[in-house]
Amino acid sequence: MCGIVGYIGAEDAKEVLLRGLEKLEYRGYDSAGIALVNNEGVHVFKEKGRIAALRDVVDSSVSGTVGIGHTRWATHGPPSRLNAHPHQSETARFTLVHNGVIENYEQLNREYLADMTMKSDTDTEIIVQLIDRFVSEGSEVEAAITKTLSLLKGSYATAIIDKQDPDTVYVGKNKSPLLIGVGEEANVIASDAMAMLQVTNQFLEIMDEELVIVTRDNVTIKTLEGKVISRKPYTAELDSSDIEKGTYPHFMLKEIDEQPFVIRNIIQKYQNEDGSVRLEDNIRTAVTSSDRIYIIAAGTSYHAGLVGKQLIERLTKCPVEVHIASEFLYNMPVLSENPLFIFISQSGETADLRGVLVEVKKLGYQSLTVTNVPGSTLSREADFTLHTYAGPEIAVASTKAYTAQMAVLTLLAVDTAKAKGIELDFDPLQELGIVATVMETLCDQKERFEQIASEFLSETRNCFFIGRATDYFVCLEGSLKLKEISYIQAEGFAGGELKHGTIALIEEGTPVIALATQEHVNLSIRGNVKEVAARGAAPCIISMKGMEEDDDSFVIPTVHKLLTPLASVIPLQLIAYYAALHRGCDVDKPRNLAKSVTVE
Repeated sequence: MCGIVGYIGAEDAKEVLLRGLEKLEYRGYDSAGIALVNNEGVHVFKEKGRIAALRDVVDSSVSGTVGIGHTRWATHGPPSRLNAHPHQSETARFTLVHNGVIENYEQLNREYLADMTMKSDTDTEIIVQLIDRFVSEGSEVEAAITKTLSLLKGSYATAIIDKQDPDTVYVGKNKSPLLIGVGEEANVIASDAMAMLQVTNQFLEIMDEELVIVTRDNVTIKTLEGKVISRKPYTAELDSSDIEKGTYPHFMLKEIDEQPFVIRNIIQKYQNEDGSVRLEDNIRTAVTSSDRIYIIAAGTSYHAGLVGKQLIERLTKCPVEVHIASEFLYNMPVLSENPLFIFISQSGETADLRGVLVEVKKLGYQSLTVTNVPGSTLSREADFTLHTYAGPEIAVASTKAYTAQMAVLTLLAVDTAKAKGIELDFDPLQELGIVATVMETLCDQKERFEQIASEFLSETRNCFFIGRATDYFVCLEGSLKLKEISYIQAEGFAGGELKHGTIALIEEGTPVIALATQEHVNLSIRGNVKEVAARGAAPCIISMKGMEEDDDSFVIPTVHKLLTPLASVIPLQLIAYYAALHRGCDVDKPRNLAKSVTVE
């Protein structure tokens, strides 16, 4: 969601901050701003809309070697210049940017600032006004910041500038991600390392309830109780070229095309010299010793978890439950005696998942994170991590991270089966290699998928996806892709559920996209297609070779029956992409959505 950047060094901070914010545009935002510090004071520029709009209002004559910046996703108060960050205190001494949600801001306002009228509608402003108030009452700056952070309930990542000490940036964090980059004659602040690769690839992790004092030459980390923490930086293994579109018109299209490479990369990373699957012994022990696996996820990752459940149960005979994180957090079911929790998150920062992880740790259960960001909060706090090696995913609509999650869950299932002495009748790595080749074949047929999008989705206001067995899970993902980037009302249904109510929504010309890749339910799903066609629907059947019929819209080359979701989702991704493109939608940055959901 919201993004933070900060710079303190020898160069002009203005362009560093603006470029950093542009790298964070993928996270989703509705306004942006920067604050620059120089001998004349603190200069704040902010604007509703895109970074391009912010650039138009930034005074090019103003420079400074210290600054902070922010992209805002509205939670309290509508998108506006007034509500955009940075926010300043009443005296304008303190300037602040903030990610997260302050749950008790109204209470703090009543208790400490009842005599003050807030300038904005945000929960954020309470932080900067409290700091100023405590300083005006006699507290030292660091003590005022520490006291303020200690009072906050909820999530925050914040960077604070004091006009009377322009060579220092104060940083605090709780539940929301934030990093400190250590460079040559400069230090930086970022909610995502890719924002500041232009300055450094050396980053310090900041833990919850820590205060960091950042100067040009030094970084001091303290607990809120004042204990100094020593921590070494890590190298962010990102290539700046990975976060550029190159010759592609959109990141989403680039990331769809990268999926064959991602699958091959996963094979390479998880393959022993003898061709077997390689996982850490402690992960294998955790999985094989559990009596039930609970997969916790949200959105696209939840759909990957549904496929993972099928794979793990069929190959290992271990029961698996899949839960939506935000529901599980407040409605936890009766758990088995020795469970293992698997958390699936592209960013590793998803707030709902972290809430569940905190509760799971309190109960003493083991946890495994499947993520694309190994240094992320979920990765650090879980007992084990499986990296998906998908590379940076910039488009809000997830594509390659989704297929990477399914591939890694496949390998986890295969490794567990082997450890349990269960014989498999296929070579998983070889079959994944075949999947990668089929993915390439599908990606090369973009014109056909553009034709399908034009034929079925150019003018419709709604669309249904139907499938049975594993195809149903892929239909859930296909409908999500379509609705989130094209704004077509799309829903995925199990084919057998149509006659239990959903078929009432079928009208003349309603597009129904059906998947038919599972041989044991092939005739059943085709019967469901005939039912909707008899009521005027326009069916589009995507089948797998060997099960195709003459009037199918597209036939996918054959892959192993357990791995069909890795292939069948590609057509749905591309159809969604072209449907959005033809409607003039912002493919990479759909409205109201954010890439990384770091607040509940």
